[in-house]
Amino acid sequence: MDMLIALMAACLYFLALGLVVPGLTNSNGIKTKPVFFCALAAIALHILLLKDSILIGPGQNLSIINVASLMSLIIASLTTLAMLKMRVWFLLPVVYSFAAINLCAATLLPGAFITHLESHPQVLLHISLALFSYSTLMIATLYAIQLAWLDHKLKNKKSLAINPNIPPLMMVERQLFKIILVGNSLLTVTLITGFIFIQDMLAQGKLHKAVLSLMAWCVYSVLLWGHYQKGWRGRRVVWFSLVGAFLLTLAYFGSRFVKEIIIGA
Repeated sequence: MDMLIALMAACLYFLALGLVVPGLTNSNGIKTKPVFFCALAAIALHILLLKDSILIGPGQNLSIINVASLMSLIIASLTTLAMLKMRVWFLLPVVYSFAAINLCAATLLPGAFITHLESHPQVLLHISLALFSYSTLMIATLYAIQLAWLDHKLKNKKSLAINPNIPPLMMVERQLFKIILVGNSLLTVTLITGFIFIQDMLAQGKLHKAVLSLMAWCVYSVLLWGHYQKGWRGRRVVWFSLVGAFLLTLAYFGSRFVKEIIIGA
């Protein structure tokens, strides 16, 4: 049954993707409603699938694959809602592809990392903030990649004005920094709650997460300062975004990947 739900959700994600991609290669307008409702149906099935994967009797199964699937669900949900207000078409093929791949992986390659968050609501708050901060900053990374692509096209004299689905460069840059500001604020609260609520946060095995997350926070904070105080833009912004995303990914998934995937295999 889970495999059937995963297959249906993946097909709906790819159907939404198929409605977007042609509009990125020509000047035909992309119809928002069909894409939105296809994605919404896929997200609903994704939620149903994750509920069964994570809530398994006593405790919660927060295996690395389930967490990756949950993060891709959050990112897909946020970008789908953003679709109603902003031209995020460039991001959707990547977002929906990863969501489809992750939910299929969570179904085909089940893992086990049982936690009991019901008895530690403060840890649940910390984990929720961590998930949303990571997801928001990953969306910012996709925006940074879009910014680099637009900048490259413009520098090579390739006009993008004829395609109404491609947002203007300055609009993408403004949206990028708004998203980074929100994501870094969430990351700040995540770090604070971690130091307050998790007593062994600096213990061996968890120290690298705190250090890498703090390094990522520094990268994003310097980037925000550089943009608003020094007017940074262009390639420097893209590289800072990519470095921050890399550090956060190492912090959130590094040791878990080694323990669950490499050693576990």
